[in-house]
Amino acid sequence: MNIELHKITVRELVDGYVNSEDEGVVAYGGRLDVRPKYQREFIYKPEQQTAVIDTAMRGYPLNTMYWAVREDGTFEIIDGQQRTLSLCEYVAGKFAYLFRYFGNLEKDEQERLLGYELTVYFCEGTDSEKLEWFKTINIAGEELTEQELLNAVYAGPWTSDLKKYFSRPSGPAYGLGGRYMRGEPIRQDYLATVLKWKSGGDVKSYMAVRQHAVAATEEWLYFKAVIGWVETLFTKYRKEMKGLPWGEFYNEFSENSYSPAALEEEVAALMADREVQKKSGIYEYVLSGRTRPEKLSLRQFEDEEKREAYERQTAIAKKRGVSNCPRCANGIGGMDATRIWAYEEMEADHITPWSKGGRTVPENCQMLCADCNRRKGGK
Repeated sequence: MNIELHKITVRELVDGYVNSEDEGVVAYGGRLDVRPKYQREFIYKPEQQTAVIDTAMRGYPLNTMYWAVREDGTFEIIDGQQRTLSLCEYVAGKFAYLFRYFGNLEKDEQERLLGYELTVYFCEGTDSEKLEWFKTINIAGEELTEQELLNAVYAGPWTSDLKKYFSRPSGPAYGLGGRYMRGEPIRQDYLATVLKWKSGGDVKSYMAVRQHAVAATEEWLYFKAVIGWVETLFTKYRKEMKGLPWGEFYNEFSENSYSPAALEEEVAALMADREVQKKSGIYEYVLSGRTRPEKLSLRQFEDEEKREAYERQTAIAKKRGVSNCPRCANGIGGMDATRIWAYEEMEADHITPWSKGGRTVPENCQMLCADCNRRKGGK
């Protein structure tokens, strides 16, 4: 990693300053990408902006800034975005300092600000070196998310186009699938989620391959396909659907055939089932063909219910001279048919499994030795 120290005046910095929602923010004669199009549109609070101007006007030092050097000789801000924006916006007349806009300052006051020197490090290196460096200096202020760090490393037309779809508070992704997604588009949460789905979890490798694509059409069409699939299968929206890994479900189950009417009937029944503790797990359960009951976090027997069943079984077993594990006593488990197990060695089991209509009630509870409980199927 090559790092060089430079002194940049505010006059040089604000030269060619342009702030555009669609094209991002540039300064330093158009050569500095102040807010790359992939980054969130965060700005300092008024009191923070004022503090930056006050510091510069008094000649006090501002914190060091870091710029990444691009292959074409232009620059991109790594750290110092909001300080830069504050200076540029003030000189552009967008806010006042001590009730005075830049244009209202005396000539000597304007010159004092424009001649103020910023300490800037120019950083040049490989993608991996830049990523590690970004993480190292990203320790103060509004920290970048992991996705924003990756966006910085793999910047280009593709990441810019991704922002158009996935990184705006009222953008296409929010409008289409906002009720299914968690997080904030502006914090890159939507983009991070979609790239995770699309890449199968290896976002960094996926971005490295896609970095030089000219547009994010492929990712947008994928997102539309995911949301369309969800809305076709599950005709009634429920709050439990928000934040589920729908892209992962789409990747795994989209080739299967389902009846939306049958799915709705089953989902409604499971939502009303008191045995199901994790309602959001219902969707993966039904999509998997009811092969993943662990996603439902089915209600477990209370300690008092388990102890009652243990004491009852043990008393009967001792009278009969057999094991207090019903399966062992009947020769099913392959263990000692006369062994009396300690309470701590046994586990609660549904006599009639939940999948066959059994409820988590005392009369449906039996205690099995740990080995027999693991062997028993159909839970």
